[in-house]
Amino acid sequence: MKKSLIILLFGIFSSFTMTAQSTIIKGSVKDAASSEPIPDVTITIEETQQTTSTDGFGEFIFSSNVPLGEQVLKISKPGYVTKRYPIVVNEGQTVNITDMTLDIDVSDDLDLFTITLSDDELNDDTSGADNISGLLSSSLDVFQRTAAFEFSSSFFRVRGLDSENGSVLINGIEMNKLFNGRPQWSNWGGLNDMMRNQVLTTGLTPSDYNFGGVLGTSNIVARASSYRKGGRFTYSSSNRSYTNRVMASYASGMVEGGWSYAFMLGRRWGDEGYQDATLYDSNSFFAAIEKKINDKHSINFTSIYTPNRRGKSSPNTQEVYDLKGIKYNEYWGELDGEQRNSRIKEVEEPIFMLNHYWDISNKTSLNTNIGYQFGKLSNSRLDNSGGANPSPAYYQNLPSYYLADTDGPDYAGAYQAEQNFLNDGQVNWERLLDANTTNNINDLSSAYALYEDRSDDTQLTVNSIITTEINENIIVNGAVNYKNFKSENFGEIIDLLGSTVGVLNIDAFDNYQFDTQNPNRLVGEGDKYRYNYNLYADIISAYAQGQFKYNKVDFYVSASVTNTTYQREGLWEHSRFLGDGSFGKGEELTFTGLGAKAGFTYKISGKHLIDLNAGYITRAPSLRNTYSNSRENHNIVQNIDEEKVSSADISYIFRSPIVKAKITGFYSKIEDANEVGFFFADGLSGGADIENNDTSAFVQEILQGVDKKHLGVELGIEAQVTPTIKLKGAASVGQYTYDNNPDLYLTSSSFNTPDGAIEYGQANLKDYKLAGGPQRAASIGFEYRDPDFWWFGATANFFSNAYLDINTLTRTRNFYLDSDGLPFNDYDEEIATELLKQEKFEDYMVVNLVGGKSWKIGDYYIGLFASVGNLLDKVYKTGGFEQGRNANYRELRDDNANPTRVFGPKYWYGRGTNYFVNLNVRF
Repeated sequence: MKKSLIILLFGIFSSFTMTAQSTIIKGSVKDAASSEPIPDVTITIEETQQTTSTDGFGEFIFSSNVPLGEQVLKISKPGYVTKRYPIVVNEGQTVNITDMTLDIDVSDDLDLFTITLSDDELNDDTSGADNISGLLSSSLDVFQRTAAFEFSSSFFRVRGLDSENGSVLINGIEMNKLFNGRPQWSNWGGLNDMMRNQVLTTGLTPSDYNFGGVLGTSNIVARASSYRKGGRFTYSSSNRSYTNRVMASYASGMVEGGWSYAFMLGRRWGDEGYQDATLYDSNSFFAAIEKKINDKHSINFTSIYTPNRRGKSSPNTQEVYDLKGIKYNEYWGELDGEQRNSRIKEVEEPIFMLNHYWDISNKTSLNTNIGYQFGKLSNSRLDNSGGANPSPAYYQNLPSYYLADTDGPDYAGAYQAEQNFLNDGQVNWERLLDANTTNNINDLSSAYALYEDRSDDTQLTVNSIITTEINENIIVNGAVNYKNFKSENFGEIIDLLGSTVGVLNIDAFDNYQFDTQNPNRLVGEGDKYRYNYNLYADIISAYAQGQFKYNKVDFYVSASVTNTTYQREGLWEHSRFLGDGSFGKGEELTFTGLGAKAGFTYKISGKHLIDLNAGYITRAPSLRNTYSNSRENHNIVQNIDEEKVSSADISYIFRSPIVKAKITGFYSKIEDANEVGFFFADGLSGGADIENNDTSAFVQEILQGVDKKHLGVELGIEAQVTPTIKLKGAASVGQYTYDNNPDLYLTSSSFNTPDGAIEYGQANLKDYKLAGGPQRAASIGFEYRDPDFWWFGATANFFSNAYLDINTLTRTRNFYLDSDGLPFNDYDEEIATELLKQEKFEDYMVVNLVGGKSWKIGDYYIGLFASVGNLLDKVYKTGGFEQGRNANYRELRDDNANPTRVFGPKYWYGRGTNYFVNLNVRF
């Protein structure tokens, strides 16, 4: 008995001793102004990079693998100034630092500048460019920040990759569009105050929410309880995309009964931005409400509605820019004394989310989400099925057309065309109305009409995300997801331009019936026109991930599987593709995507780290690149298969109290991709396969089995040289090329082949550069932050190795074959090589300035932020493409020999000097 009692007492004593000897760091964080606890603050022990977050009471604790000696705690949260607290940790003791404070970041408005760029620059219909600045805006990495703030206006793409390679989520629900794989930024545009809370992973690094892509994952936390308590009113002025913006937001924090709510209203507007007649009309609404049921369960409802309309701007030939300047836009003209843009993009797709958060235990949580989105996306344009081309920059209206006269230059005609274009050069709406009136008098259908291409999408998303901490070293994440998608696609007449008869619903080029069940139908305003079909998609996916963290090494492994099903349903029967070729439901397509990735971080010391990541992903092609011409038929891209993406990167990271630096080498390869494009082609070989033995047609160009290679180096460095001055620099040197010679074929209703396709064999693309912004970029700058709450910064940004997008048809046998299918008898190899040389844009430098000041008056914060882009008014090209009108050697040679090319490349230019000013009041 005594022996048992002694053993029991010894055990109790030992347990007390072990508890007493445990080493713990704990504390709490409060808002410096309101003294309210701040949840979701990231606490990092810099020596080991161990991290944790504050809970709803602003409290945190480290209780395992706590390093001893002098340490530094870094506390950070978006919207606050990051702070570093030195501490001393002794073995077996508790370090308790309660009520650490965070100040509101006086430069918090800087992310408004970034989000404005992402919302503004991503005009995927007209710019041909796509960047991920919005995805990057919350990153603390100096290179990622520079790419977001400084490089995005030049359409720089991180690692040369489109945004479809990254995932954007809101409350754990993926927002990338199924049609093209890219996020539709304008679906939450103008809600900057509500989009600040982002959890970002870059590259292949692990995310707690999904498997992600090779560009990483950004999860926007739009949960009512996540917002800082208080309100904010903002007014902004700019000459970029809109001229005015007002926003008002308020968040309650947690109130009695466990409720919290947040709402925001915003409006952006302007008659035109930097480009002529690019109107902007956008409203933004946000509301979130959350109920904390108990310590384990919470339910959140979020709604987002941001209807917006924008006037598009045109790409132009160099001839047009030389005559009218870089602000010229061919899409508009005056009507009744007001600017009217013929090409308006309108997005109206509200989002509703219901989120359930369940803390199963202190180590395991389950997040279940339901998202529903519906609405429309439309792009308007002029239809001239019964009249001449209404474009003021149509090639027959320009001087080059007269100078290229086969009978010799017509200088008088060229001069007259030049004067007409200089003095007007805009859409003549009155002439279009007059033409329709004349047709009405003669009982003819409308010569001109304004119609829009519509996509009315409905998507339901359901997922569950689980996170569990196995022990202090191992965290396991997993998720299952389901998406159900329906897209109704059709053209719709929106303005008959004075006609009372209507528009004939036939193909004016080939006289085919768009709808054989209603032949020769006259359609009016609000009627469907040209095409009418549905697209369906069902996607089921799952992923699992393990993260392992130890003193010297952190590593992770992750795997995913995705099943994707597509189907097209034709609601009209096209007379060129009768029966089941276009009408009813087509073949159901199924793709299986697999993903695997792994990586590790080796901590040489607290200052030196090595990080390595690698992954391999197979994925379904986007809906856009699955059907060769979904508007007319069920035809699927030939030999379609899953795309393959392999990627790897290795980084060296240096951290000290003064200098932070990271250099990364990266490699990515995309294989078996498809690209579908649409254009009007001249100079087609194989004329016997085209209606009336013509060599011209409106075609769909399909590149099948495309391989692309992306490799390069990224560098970011910043140095806090004094308490007020920070120097920073970043650079990216990449080479992004086609890596094979894919197959190319064209489809068109004008072709006489059974499937409406003509094969052109291999397109010789290997080693041509990929277009899409500069492949080399560098930035150097500084920031000065005064203790009196004002700051100023300047950067010089250098860009090079940007290339024109090539016309792939001219790199096939079509280039050297005559219309009879035989090689041109005057083909010259030397001249051909020069004609096929890819244009490289000139290098350029852009200087940007930013600055701000804040004041605290009582309980109010007043913040002023301003930026000037392209201070030196540098004129530079950001992108462009070769026209498809000269698809063979002889036509391209003759066009290049003209004094001014008739069908020269079309370009986009960057903005000249521009500004953004923001004033806000917080309370």
